[in-house]
Amino acid sequence: MLAETCPHNNLLPHSSNFRNNMVHSVPNMSSTTVNDDDFDVRQSSFSAYDDPNRLSAEGSPTMLSPWNQSSPFNKSPWYKFDDDVPKNIPQNGLIGSLVREEGHIYSLAAKNDILYTGSDSKNIRVWKDMKEFAAFKSNSGLVKAIIISGEKIFTGHQDGKVRVWKVQSKNPSNHKRAGSLPTFFDIFKASIKPSNYVEVKRNRTALWIKHCDAISCLSMDHSQGLLYSASWDRTFKVWGVDNSKCLESVKAHDDAVNSVVASVDGIVYTGSADGTVKVWKRESVGKSVNHVFVQTLLNQECAVTALAVNKSGSVVYCGSSDGVVNFWEREKQLSHGGVLKGHKLAVLCLAVAGNLVFSGSADKNIFVWKRDGSVHTCLSILTGHNGPVKCLAVEEDKESTGSEKKWVVYSGSLDKSVKVWSVSEMAPNLHHMAMNNGQEDVTWDSIPSAKYSSDGPSI
Repeated sequence: MLAETCPHNNLLPHSSNFRNNMVHSVPNMSSTTVNDDDFDVRQSSFSAYDDPNRLSAEGSPTMLSPWNQSSPFNKSPWYKFDDDVPKNIPQNGLIGSLVREEGHIYSLAAKNDILYTGSDSKNIRVWKDMKEFAAFKSNSGLVKAIIISGEKIFTGHQDGKVRVWKVQSKNPSNHKRAGSLPTFFDIFKASIKPSNYVEVKRNRTALWIKHCDAISCLSMDHSQGLLYSASWDRTFKVWGVDNSKCLESVKAHDDAVNSVVASVDGIVYTGSADGTVKVWKRESVGKSVNHVFVQTLLNQECAVTALAVNKSGSVVYCGSSDGVVNFWEREKQLSHGGVLKGHKLAVLCLAVAGNLVFSGSADKNIFVWKRDGSVHTCLSILTGHNGPVKCLAVEEDKESTGSEKKWVVYSGSLDKSVKVWSVSEMAPNLHHMAMNNGQEDVTWDSIPSAKYSSDGPSI
């Protein structure tokens, strides 16, 4: 297979022969129609969870696209572009791309130059230095979420289970199954007591420690050793990383929970297909953990599809099925700061690194926003995927300095590829580039809350 190349290699608004192997950002919005099921987030009040005889994955078009492979551990080469790109000019563009006709990419996690990829196959693959480093196989396909915590890897699946894997210290390429959440023993122990059963839907009961539908998202509070799992069963659950026990289950929303994010000071955010973003506060008394509802940040008609919080916890971002990204500022009592508008279709994933915000969408593009106070300016639009961008992961580049922050961005798509991008905070933004070419009316800034509230969503 030949190296994949992106058709867009020109800078806005005029073309440049900078290098064909550097895919420059262009404001190219795809208007391709994509079905909700194709990017696998819950968009409306309908839920397979409502039908006790139907599994979440049944009927989805993604289930009709099996990975074409003869072995679960066939090598999957990274196709790299030339490395001799000028380093003295800050530019944002494509480093390399992994193309494998196996299935849709649903989840990514990156740490210390190690990349984990999850898909609708049963395989979780591990990449290092742009090459396949390891692979391990799960009993369930559709790996919806991946979290790295020390030597442990947590994966969330369509079957409602969280599986735990451990990296062998003597052989880092070896990943062994360490169990699942909840553990078999905890399920057996809980099943003895009738009080541990709760009503879930249509007179159905289930153990409160088990998810009854697909896991949509995982988040980790590393300082407290707590793992959060969100599910289409309308709950989020809290797990102790050390003892693998379910500490709490919270009935959070009236529809599928699409995202959960643990932030600083015990604050947790959840976003749902019911159109709401909610804030929760963790209260710990002894060994017990209790999350108390604080407030609703957003209540709208369209589904909330993604959440992200910056490292300090000062800004929270929410992506929706209407293509809009809302944000709130904690220093201002979580008041609505404004919106980032640019995507033509649903925002499916968000990531925050330094002063940058990344939004991936069903329109196949990745917007890179740079935050300066409450103002967000569109720095770049990364194009090249041929399908919806489902997941993002970001790591600081080894070449990053105090004067120029650089990031390595991984994007997973339903086009069955993972792309690796280099992004610099010092790259010229689209507004400045347009101004330099006489297009003074072009603006890529965020819309302040005051200007948006007149016709925007209810906050």
